Amino acid sequence: SVLSRYENQITILSDYLEEFPETDEPVWILGRQHHLNTDKSKLLLDISARLWFTYRRKFSPIGGTGPSSDAGWGCMLRCGQMMLAQALICRHLGRDWQWEKHKKQPEEYHRILRCFLDRKDCCYSIHQMAQMGVGEGKSIGEWFGPNTVAQVLKKLALFDEWNSLAVYVSMDNTVVIEDIKKMCWSPAQSSGVAHSSAHLHRSALGQNKNTAGLCPGWKPLLLIIPLRLGINHINPVYIDAFKECFKMPQSLGALGGKPNNAYYFIGFLGNELIYLDPHTTQSFVDSEENGTIDDESFHCQQAPHRMKIMNLDPSVALGFFCKEECDFDNWCSLVQKEILKQQSLRMFELVQKHPPHWPPFIPPTKPEVTTTGAELIESTDKLFELEEEFEILSV
Repeated sequence: SVLSRYENQITILSDYLEEFPETDEPVWILGRQHHLNTDKSKLLLDISARLWFTYRRKFSPIGGTGPSSDAGWGCMLRCGQMMLAQALICRHLGRDWQWEKHKKQPEEYHRILRCFLDRKDCCYSIHQMAQMGVGEGKSIGEWFGPNTVAQVLKKLALFDEWNSLAVYVSMDNTVVIEDIKKMCWSPAQSSGVAHSSAHLHRSALGQNKNTAGLCPGWKPLLLIIPLRLGINHINPVYIDAFKECFKMPQSLGALGGKPNNAYYFIGFLGNELIYLDPHTTQSFVDSEENGTIDDESFHCQQAPHRMKIMNLDPSVALGFFCKEECDFDNWCSLVQKEILKQQSLRMFELVQKHPPHWPPFIPPTKPEVTTTGAELIESTDKLFELEEEFEILSV
């Protein structure tokens, strides 16, 4: 009753303008600079355009008999959804796309949203993420950390032909340029295999069979860098480099928060981080018959939350999106210039070649499955069996 009393309370942004301090310091949101004194309204529109995923209730039970709400345990999964959704917006609509209430949006926008609806047949739903987490040692209903949600997204992306993302999750605080280029330039898969993915993202694909995943060339890169920026508290030596990441045009923000409280960090003002908070419980929303979605509850129209950087838990994951190879090359240059050359204690390493003492890098691929039309996979239980059979390993 307490949750239902406060859920779905949407507050107009303009009522909260005074919450931002009067300052000449710029605000950085996912690679874009805003000035409070001159374009505060643009700043707030930029924030409200981000897809906002929160706890939901009354969806179909996960796994058929599991929970029908993720309240209390799904916050990091929701933050992972938000980071991925931002990558998909940049991929299909562009970073400068804006959302306005009741304004007709392009079909790509609704297709993106359909990927995240709380249904077992949506490729990045809470159902898919929670069940894929079992393979990462997380029971359904157990809280995820930043690295776990990154590994889950990497596996689920293998079954998403429409968005055709190459998801790279760094190991040991090290980003390997050679491995990323090998993965992003790997040959496209034949359309005659892998029927197993059809059910997993049928609602996201709609009727369009011409998926981007069948086109040769650079696969858009979702780069996630899990980090530990201290032991019990964030080490102040990392703060400037951490803030610098939000200035990069490739920025997807960061996953993190406080122990058992995950937030999606999208920018900063001074020494305060700006974040979207998933800890609001809303009712399940499904798509309409025509494929559109009542999307108002998927955009945060209240004041953005802020917290001091020093209050951040040291376990975080940075996200970046590189649609083209030149975007990745530019990101590498920015990292060398703005982060690595100025840091005595580096936040992470960027190396050209695959470390010789590491196992060989093999780009992850979707298992090839031959089926008849009546044998489409009908649940993620089958997906787990395939995962064991074909040994999809986290590299």
